[in-house]
Amino acid sequence: MTFVTKLSFQSGDRAALDGVVDDLKRLIERKGAECKGPHSSPPERLIVPQYRRLSPGDEFPPWSYTVYSRRLEIHGNEHIAREIGHRDFPDSVHVEIEVEQKKPLGYRRN
Repeated sequence: MTFVTKLSFQSGDRAALDGVVDDLKRLIERKGAECKGPHSSPPERLIVPQYRRLSPGDEFPPWSYTVYSRRLEIHGNEHIAREIGHRDFPDSVHVEIEVEQKKPLGYRRN
């Protein structure tokens, strides 16, 4: 059975995000694992209203920011996926790791 590790990254700091993703991509390729990505999603612009009091009414100008996203997939090398899972990432980069077990075509459990 093959393991597929899906990594999702989000950050408001595009330079930090690209630095983390590029470093991981180089590490994965240097270790000889198969890596797909990075795949980029369009930047998401978020606008948050700010109220002067707890009740709606008088407002400050809204706060707006952009969130950038990247995705990577590691195929078949669970050792590298485990190593990445224990890695420290900058506080400005949010990381989600999903591990999926793929069964070969025609696999039947007895």
